[in-house]
Amino acid sequence: MTIAIIGLGYVGLPLARLFATKYKVIGFDINSARVSELQQGTDSTLEIDQATLKAVVVTSPDQLNQKDQGLYCTTDQAHLASATHYIITVPTPVDKNNRPDLTPLVKASETVGRVLKKGDIVVYESTVYPGATEEVCIPVLEATSGLKFNTDFFAGYSPERINPGDKEHTVDKILKVTSGSTPDVGQQIDKLYSSVITAGTHLAPCIKVAEAAKVIENAQRDINIAFVNELAKIFNRLDINTNDVLEAAATKWNFLPFKPGLVGGHCIGVDPYYLAQKAQEVGYHPEIILAGRRLNDSMGEYVSSQIVKLMLNNDVKVKGANIVVLGFTFKENCPDVRNTKVVDVVRSLQSYGITVTIYDPLASPEQVQHEYQLTTTQHKPTAVFDAVVVAVPHKQFLDLDLQTLKAPKAIVYDVKGVLKHADGRL
Repeated sequence: MTIAIIGLGYVGLPLARLFATKYKVIGFDINSARVSELQQGTDSTLEIDQATLKAVVVTSPDQLNQKDQGLYCTTDQAHLASATHYIITVPTPVDKNNRPDLTPLVKASETVGRVLKKGDIVVYESTVYPGATEEVCIPVLEATSGLKFNTDFFAGYSPERINPGDKEHTVDKILKVTSGSTPDVGQQIDKLYSSVITAGTHLAPCIKVAEAAKVIENAQRDINIAFVNELAKIFNRLDINTNDVLEAAATKWNFLPFKPGLVGGHCIGVDPYYLAQKAQEVGYHPEIILAGRRLNDSMGEYVSSQIVKLMLNNDVKVKGANIVVLGFTFKENCPDVRNTKVVDVVRSLQSYGITVTIYDPLASPEQVQHEYQLTTTQHKPTAVFDAVVVAVPHKQFLDLDLQTLKAPKAIVYDVKGVLKHADGRL
């Protein structure tokens, strides 16, 4: 058995590395720089450490063929032809109007379709709306390969459950949902995943159920975070510390421990739009899902307004002020800047005539510049500022002496409430 993983990002690489401990794995990505670093045993996403990655990486297809297991990374589609199982792990973003963009999924399906053979199995892990695999992806595979679905080739869906930056809940320790296009194929796919997932698997009755299970996981978290974000807005007006309220409420055994914050990233901040789009296509307007999205998407501007109010209350001149924002990635201890909502805070502060310095030791300045046209630094600034905003609580910031960054009268705003002492927080 040879497994091909299409897409070597936050989802694909940990999965490829795990499978490579037992099987021959071909990792494919269109990013040549990414493939080059992986071949050298380096993962810039910081999901896999160098020793662990080097333990499975081989340097050529011939070397892979001579072994029973290992990972060969490539940008050459021709190398995929020897695979019997294809697992697609490409991003599924939304466009500027928050409509699902399935372009990466379609292109990945075309890539697989060009090498697909009779008897092969294609598994999708990318988060989609229920029905997308069979309605969008399978027709692409059929058209490109000339093969017939469920006769010549088969498919499955096993939603990714990667938590970027989490070194405790790694891919093998998270229970995996599986499904197949036929009952027999479902069993085969489930057996494949269960051979490496120590946490176990759950075989869903069909592909649509597995797709729906994934998309509601993140919609549920989105709605719960929206609720506590709304509570934060209310409690701020009542001059009550939101964290104190949540800590007191959490003493009840069935209280859900969600905290307010900026909701970005490529899962919680995106996936609910996929479910909402599908619901609207079948004539239902999802009020709670979209209300949660609107509230969470508004939090960047709200945080900015709270910072400005604190500055005014502390007699700090706003226009022309200098502010340092600590952290730009979408979550702590992770270099991923995709769909980060810190950008909303920065843009809003800039609209007040404020100069914003962004310090993030994990975020790539080149990637931030390319994605957002903003300048960031990975080195602690030597200047002092009128306000210090702890936007993303990387571990590097928790022991940072913020006094060294503060000008006289400067305020400290703590977005996620991790500091013992701050002038303001959500």
